[in-house]
Amino acid sequence: MSHLDDSADRADRTDRSDRTERTERVPVADPTIGERARRRVDEVLQSGQLADGEPVRAFEREFADYCGVDHGVACANGTAALHAALRACGIGPGDTVVTTPFSFVATANAVRFCGAEPVFADVDPGTLNLDPAAVREVIEARDGDVDALLPVHLYGLPAEMDALLAVAEEYDAVLIEDAAQAHGATYGGRPVGSLGDAAAFSFYPTKNLTTGEGGMVVTDRDDVAERAARFVNHGRDADGAYVSLGHNFRLTSVAAAVGRVQLERLPDFVATRRDTAARYDRALEGSSVTAPPAPSRAEHAYHQYTVRCDDPDALAAHLDDHGVDSAVYYPTPIPELPAYGDVEASTPVASRASARVLSVPVHPELSARQVDAVVGALETCDP
Repeated sequence: MSHLDDSADRADRTDRSDRTERTERVPVADPTIGERARRRVDEVLQSGQLADGEPVRAFEREFADYCGVDHGVACANGTAALHAALRACGIGPGDTVVTTPFSFVATANAVRFCGAEPVFADVDPGTLNLDPAAVREVIEARDGDVDALLPVHLYGLPAEMDALLAVAEEYDAVLIEDAAQAHGATYGGRPVGSLGDAAAFSFYPTKNLTTGEGGMVVTDRDDVAERAARFVNHGRDADGAYVSLGHNFRLTSVAAAVGRVQLERLPDFVATRRDTAARYDRALEGSSVTAPPAPSRAEHAYHQYTVRCDDPDALAAHLDDHGVDSAVYYPTPIPELPAYGDVEASTPVASRASARVLSVPVHPELSARQVDAVVGALETCDP
């Protein structure tokens, strides 16, 4: 039993068990907010200091420590964190950022918010993360024109960072990790968020750690941290002077209070996700449905447990018959979205993947009975 097993955590688990045993369906997401987080929020409310106060500063320090870096800059959401990280790394109008077509649209939107151009390289057919060989091919086709790489640790699986960092170094580009889905993942034994020039996390309700809405820029670079902190606070520097253009992208103390408790419990959350994923892996042995990959240098955080098969609609219907919800992340690659109709991109692997993926419930709110239900459905699937 972990050190977090105090009376409040036991009450949280009891409440969860009672609730989930009464639930007929198995939801694909279900945020964990316990009694300790509620108490912390109440303390902030009673203090009257609801905005960008000491709980935010503490959360920044603690999350940076968790990621093994020197600085954390809290933001209003994950998209703001991406925007701030790019700007803090010097990305602006006329710059080129090579990124993945297979992600939530916020990844590319943040590039455009900076006035820069998102350029899409295809994904690796095994991991569905940004393919370093495709990145190099795209850069060479543009005569070496690249200012930043923006890989996504898709579904909680770290991208192939050694190769991507080598490409970034060769072309003198910054590398920013989109770690919105990867809290608790590691690559080569190092936490995601500590591998590039900066990283951006999201604390949306479905993420491994949630503050309701929120995000964080993490970095070892003093200059990047200073610029990011100014950017999210109206361009205000440490002396209180407004020295540059910025947004109001600050995180509230209420959200930080939730995040600090979530961070204390994050190792347990991720361990539970991995244990559940291991059961699903065993259930799919010998099946035509492909389980998520497990590269040797990457430790998955299982924000999503995403399988691949030839007929995901049939698999979704089979799961539905067993009372199990599922979802597709992402049904359309970014370059094929209407908002990106002006972009030319050749990403056939991403296009094929979008027609074959399906995510099943893996969150830590699942009861033992619900996990058994998902396992039973996977063991009997034949899409």
